[in-house]
Amino acid sequence: MELSKEMVLEKANAACKNTLMETLDIEIIDFGDDFILGKMPVTPKVHQPDGVLHGGATVALAETMGSFAAQLLMDRNKVFVRGLEISANHLKSVKSGFVYAKAVFLHKGRTTQLFEIRVTDEADNLISLCKLTTIALPKSK
Repeated sequence: MELSKEMVLEKANAACKNTLMETLDIEIIDFGDDFILGKMPVTPKVHQPDGVLHGGATVALAETMGSFAAQLLMDRNKVFVRGLEISANHLKSVKSGFVYAKAVFLHKGRTTQLFEIRVTDEADNLISLCKLTTIALPKSK
């Protein structure tokens, strides 16, 4: 039985309980064949001391979306996915509202995967551009 999109989103968001994703209020809101989309509220708990979105919170959002995208691609009964490298270019500041991260596959390998993750604000302005490499490793039997 194939799960509906709503069921997959519900299951993915439920997996975030008691994790960094719950702490940062990250929510996965959409996915397709080659992307996943999430959002995070920009509140004081993700601010730098000067009142703008912290780059580390932005990177956590980006890595979350890329890692979930890799999970959707792989057979999770056989492999587990880990991040290998992430880079981020922060281009614009945000003080409030939501930021959205859309992870798109650049490479869908069996062992390594490469994603471009665009983090935008509610007006679709580019806030950060990230690149994530993940690896799929076999589970021990």
